[in-house]
Amino acid sequence: MTPPFYSRNAARFRTLLSASAAALLALSGAGIGTATVQASEEHEVEISIKNHMFEPEALKLPVGKPIKITVKNLDPTPEEFESDDLGFEKIIPGNTTAIVRLKPLKPGTYMFFGEFNMDTALGHIVAE
Repeated sequence: MTPPFYSRNAARFRTLLSASAAALLALSGAGIGTATVQASEEHEVEISIKNHMFEPEALKLPVGKPIKITVKNLDPTPEEFESDDLGFEKIIPGNTTAIVRLKPLKPGTYMFFGEFNMDTALGHIVAE
């Protein structure tokens, strides 16, 4: 015969496990839904590096949305896509493509440059 103490605690343990599993399932489902919504709100833009210059050299981007910048380096040499204003730097080998993601921007103008060719690889972002 099982002691009454064991039966009560076993029942409480099963209830706690069921509640924990339900909470975990709910949280994981919420996370998946959030990731889907955020990805669909991401603003995507492309920029190229050719002859050590950015094309286009000016990007007009929306305020308040995450940004995905696809950078195509069409030159055979590497370039470092960098912005002190936005706090990023990314080396992009020659003839390759890289992605830079930015948090939502506030209104303003943000400078970027190619560190390996600073005389020619210059550009800016206007967020409005």
